[in-house]
Amino acid sequence: MTSRALNVLAAFDQDHPVLGLSEIARRSGTPVATCHRLLGELTEWGALARTSDGRYQVGHRLWTLGMLAPVQKGLREVAGPYMHDVLFATRHVVNLFVLDDRRALLLERIAGTAVGQPVARVGERLPLHTSAAGKVLLAFAPPSVVEGVFAELTRETRHSIIDPARLRRELARVHERGYATTVEEHALGTSGLAVPVQGNGGRILAALGVVGIGATPPPVQRTIPALQVAAKAIGRALGGPS
Repeated sequence: MTSRALNVLAAFDQDHPVLGLSEIARRSGTPVATCHRLLGELTEWGALARTSDGRYQVGHRLWTLGMLAPVQKGLREVAGPYMHDVLFATRHVVNLFVLDDRRALLLERIAGTAVGQPVARVGERLPLHTSAAGKVLLAFAPPSVVEGVFAELTRETRHSIIDPARLRRELARVHERGYATTVEEHALGTSGLAVPVQGNGGRILAALGVVGIGATPPPVQRTIPALQVAAKAIGRALGGPS
């Protein structure tokens, strides 16, 4: 029964955040009657919530539990003050992403009142090849992740890089320069810069980046040093290189 409940929860993903009973039953491979009973129990517990039209979405209790995961809780608590520093220095939305399978999971976001509308919500998972932080994570990801991403390159906008040879050159530049850039590759009218957060043994723990509104990325000369100082401080606080 536990496995069936987990299958029901696994029916939800970034592309399917709100689902009806029949959709959940089909996507989870669960008989409708059983699925209906499980949905009732999961909703009562807080794992799921009903929408105004009677469908289901992920509930607050799952989100609360997810934030207790050591990698997320530790990173968010440590990174928060330094992300505020970056916001103050750059006046751009500041994002912290971690690798989640073949996606970039937005772990934390810091935004002020005059930096523009954020293009992603905390908890959202973005393609690795279309965001600056995603490119950083992809550049340092295990070969199995890299090959999996390259096997399913999708176009988010007309500027998304879906040519494998071009993307490999882009990732090589990330290694060489120590940062990644995007220009309207995930969403039109936005651009970004990101750097890696390095942990113990040189392991890449996360990617720290900023998003600017407009086709021109935030100025590299001013933004990258602010990101690198913050990323180094976060890594050092988590036991990384000093």
